[in-house]
Amino acid sequence: MIALSESTAGLAHLVGGKAAGLGEMARSGERVPEGFCVTTTAHELGVIPEDEVAEAYERLGAGRVAVRSSATAEDLPDASFAGQQDTFLDVAGVPDLLAAIRACWDSLHHDRVVAYRDAHQIDQRSVRMAVVVQRMIDPVVAGVLFTANPLTGRRTEMMVEAAAGLGTAVVDGSATAERYVLDGSPPTGAGLLTAAQLDELRAAGRRLQEHFGGPQDVEWAYDREGVLWLLQSRPVTTLFPLPPETGRTAPRVYLEFGHVQGMLQPVTPMGMSTLKSLVAAMLAAVGLSVEITDIGGRLYGDLTDLARHPSARKRLVKLMAVDFGPRAQAVMEHVLADPRFAPQPGAAPRRAGTGPGLRIGLRAVTGVVRALARPEAARIRLLREVERLRIASAAPAGLDTAAERLRFVRAVDTSDGSDEIVWPIVAGMLASALPPVLLRGVAGPDEINTVLGGMPHNVTIEMDLALWALSRQAREHRELLLTTAPSELAEAYARGTLPDIGLAAFLDRYGHRGAAEVDLGVPRWAEDPTPVFAAIANYLRVTDLELAPDRRFARAAATAEVTLEQLSVRARRRRPVRGRLAGFLLRRARMLAGLREAGKFAGLYPLREMRRQLLLVGAELAQRQLLEQPDDIMFLTLDEAETAVHDGADQRSTVAARRAVHRRELRRRSVPVAVLSDGTDVEAVLAPAPAPSGALRGVGAAAGRATGPARVVHDPATAHIEPGEILVAPTTDPGWTPLFLTAAALVTETGAIMAHGPTVAREYGIPAVICVPGATRAIRTGQIVTVDAAAGTVTMATAPGEGGAAQRPAISGSLGTAV
Repeated sequence: MIALSESTAGLAHLVGGKAAGLGEMARSGERVPEGFCVTTTAHELGVIPEDEVAEAYERLGAGRVAVRSSATAEDLPDASFAGQQDTFLDVAGVPDLLAAIRACWDSLHHDRVVAYRDAHQIDQRSVRMAVVVQRMIDPVVAGVLFTANPLTGRRTEMMVEAAAGLGTAVVDGSATAERYVLDGSPPTGAGLLTAAQLDELRAAGRRLQEHFGGPQDVEWAYDREGVLWLLQSRPVTTLFPLPPETGRTAPRVYLEFGHVQGMLQPVTPMGMSTLKSLVAAMLAAVGLSVEITDIGGRLYGDLTDLARHPSARKRLVKLMAVDFGPRAQAVMEHVLADPRFAPQPGAAPRRAGTGPGLRIGLRAVTGVVRALARPEAARIRLLREVERLRIASAAPAGLDTAAERLRFVRAVDTSDGSDEIVWPIVAGMLASALPPVLLRGVAGPDEINTVLGGMPHNVTIEMDLALWALSRQAREHRELLLTTAPSELAEAYARGTLPDIGLAAFLDRYGHRGAAEVDLGVPRWAEDPTPVFAAIANYLRVTDLELAPDRRFARAAATAEVTLEQLSVRARRRRPVRGRLAGFLLRRARMLAGLREAGKFAGLYPLREMRRQLLLVGAELAQRQLLEQPDDIMFLTLDEAETAVHDGADQRSTVAARRAVHRRELRRRSVPVAVLSDGTDVEAVLAPAPAPSGALRGVGAAAGRATGPARVVHDPATAHIEPGEILVAPTTDPGWTPLFLTAAALVTETGAIMAHGPTVAREYGIPAVICVPGATRAIRTGQIVTVDAAAGTVTMATAPGEGGAAQRPAISGSLGTAV
């Protein structure tokens, strides 16, 4: 037994998270109801110290008490366990008190609690339960105080929710609470709370935030005498991390760049350093220098200077259309309308170097015109350059020491933007982007997207179709491949005990790829082919050959050619000059736009070799007991790795701390499109776009309409998707595209029309709706949904299990038939 006033953070292993927090508050001078704690020792023994409990209860006055769970895994920085374990109010008498303590112990193993710990990767065997017993407060009004606005992320605002009586009505959502936002201006008292009480709560929140070192979720109550009692304080676990401090007083805006490459998961520290230089080099190619910032392990660009520049801001939203998409455009339009980002005369966007614009412009015009004039020759030159980069990426012979390997990694140029690769890709993108403007009033987005379907020369499509062909070869081993876990198949392949299905040849060509492949810290398929085996299993489930990927691609290509011919005739008749130009560009788009994936494909070769050399360095450091395992090196920077190699610095504690943060961020399902320096999620303050009843609103990106059961996927590595299911994902990159081959449609939360996912969807002829905020939370696996690209909507028809699952989905649009 420990008095609550004696509980501290240092005793959390004995008193649990809640009691430790209450004790810290009491010791810092806050008004906390008196109480005591039955420690985890009693829980481990399984015996309640009844005499001690009775004596402590008598000292409290033997009246009504609150009996509250306080597990060792509770009120953590990244796992609040809010409402997971039991609390009992108005307990009176020793027998009921002992029963309540026992019930709190039992709640440690409720199904929902076990699932919550599993989701947060908390070892079930390590958790113990303490129990807090406190004198009951008889509140007139109670509720919660957030010391940062949990809806917008804004750290300069607090939010108070209040309800009459016990605060449980607010915490469990059983009553409609009054809400107050405290933004620093004098509060206006209304309803349940006076202005003085709101001021008192704000002051308490500031003290607690300072004491605990971060934003707090505080439970509070006012009794009948108007006295404020603090009942709990725990970290707000849902806030996205703040941008780094810059020392500037004016607000700044940061745009998320990772979704351009189809990744929202956090990047490893080693991968972040590479990506920063890569993105900076891409921007420098157009003469701009944007500061790339790590926020929550994600890649953000500081666009403040561009937003405030009188001329640059006029083009900013339009320039974001191709790669960043409509969600990013909407938030940036809001930022540009914010008086705090008003144009500043004399401001200049940061330039990369001096006088690059003219040189780049001349190269661009020459390269684009050359590619449009002779697209086949441009494609051949591009393929030769990709092969040259593949050969050049190999490490030279004679790298024998860790120091030599690190020197090689530092010397690799990941920003090699060869003209033979860049300008044919740009030509293809321009040829795809201009026709919608030229044909406005003649053809709609759906028709033009159909023309851009079934596109040849796309290395990602070629990869997916090669994997489909591999699965056809493997049919004689169908039972083995369908009934064995993909991870077990990968282990058997590594041991050489798996039947030969031709995988080695596939990995030799495509093994440097994988989901989130631009992160140097992520394993490639050649290292771990688990995702490849998962994809093969999905393909083996396709029994209707009309749904086979190669046939779907061929149908999409044939439909595209027919649609292009019809559209060209109509456009020339209605607008002779524009129609001819649009027809020319669409034909060039079909020859060049598929090359877009080639640049990234080539850029992955040097990343593969850098990763290989770093893992060899990591193996040496692990042997020297400076790391636990070779891939720990991915959680260091190059400078830290060199310190370990040259000075023998033990980096194990650094890696352990960063891995913990990385695991926490991997669980984050929503990443802000843009954040301000005060933590505001810009999109959260926008009015939601109107949508039909029962539907989610997005942007159509690949023509058609499909209905089928949804499959919500967060990790493509082990995803099981049945033929005809609607794939719902936070984002996609080329590592996801093997799932497209059996999907009836695609829904994503982020993206742009010319991004990887929609591009591949168009080429397979499956409908796609992108930029659907919260799709993976609103839609459940098994729920029947209709994806309508023309309307830009996803309509949820039934809950999981209702109405049955369609054997074959209804698909129309770019395939030209109802399948």
